[in-house]
Amino acid sequence: MSVRSAGFTLVEVLVASTISVFIALVAAGAIRTMTASNDAVDQNINAAAEVRFAAGMIARDLQNFYRSDSMENTKLIGTLEQLTGETSASYLIFYTVSRIKARADQPEDDIYEVEYYLAQEEEKSMLMRRVWPNPNKELEPGGMLTVIAEDIEAFEVQYFDGEEYTYEWPEEMQSLPKLITVTLTAKPAGLGVGPMESFVVALSRSEGGDITAMGSTTTTQTDTSQVSTTGTTE
Repeated sequence: MSVRSAGFTLVEVLVASTISVFIALVAAGAIRTMTASNDAVDQNINAAAEVRFAAGMIARDLQNFYRSDSMENTKLIGTLEQLTGETSASYLIFYTVSRIKARADQPEDDIYEVEYYLAQEEEKSMLMRRVWPNPNKELEPGGMLTVIAEDIEAFEVQYFDGEEYTYEWPEEMQSLPKLITVTLTAKPAGLGVGPMESFVVALSRSEGGDITAMGSTTTTQTDTSQVSTTGTTE
C-alpha cells in the first residue's frame, strides 16, 4: 500500500489561487465603488453648502430691497441671458440697502446696486455678484465683481405680477412684482440631480410703509427644511 506524501497537488494550488484572485478582485472593486460613492457624497455636500451660501446672499439682498417713493429712483430689472446653444439663465439687477460697507477705506452711502448672473468659462459655470456703492444712473455701471458659487447648472428667477409668473421683468414695467422666486441648482456630482435651493421674496408694504420680504421653502438633495425670514428696509 502506497502512502500519499504531505502537501497540495498542482491542481489544488491552481484552484486556490484562482479563488483568491477572484476574491481580491471583488474586494478591490467594492472598495473602488465605496470610495467613488464617498467622494461623490462629499462633493454634493460641498456643492449644497455653496449653493446655500449663494442663495442666502441673494435672499438677504432682496430682503433689503431699496424702494423709493419715486420709481425713477427704484431699480429692478430681470431678463433672460443666452449662454451657450439653447441654454439660458436669469440676469437680475436691483438696488439694495446695506449697513456693511463694500469698501472700508472709502465713503459710501447705504444704497448699493447689486447684479447677479451666470457666467460660463469653457466647461465651468459660475454665479457672479457685482456690487456698486453709490450707484448713479447717469454713469456707466461699476463696482466690485466676485464669484459667489461655482459649478452652477441653473440660475432661475421668476416674477409674479399678481396673476401669473414671468421669467423677465424689464425696466419698462415701471412697477414692482408681487413675488420673486429664485432657484439655484448645482451640477450633479454623479448622484443624479444636483443640490438645489429655492426661496420666495414678497415685495409688499407693511402697515408702517416699509418693504417686507419673506423667505419660503429651501430644498437640497440631502435635506429639506422650512425657512421663514422677514426683513425690512428704511
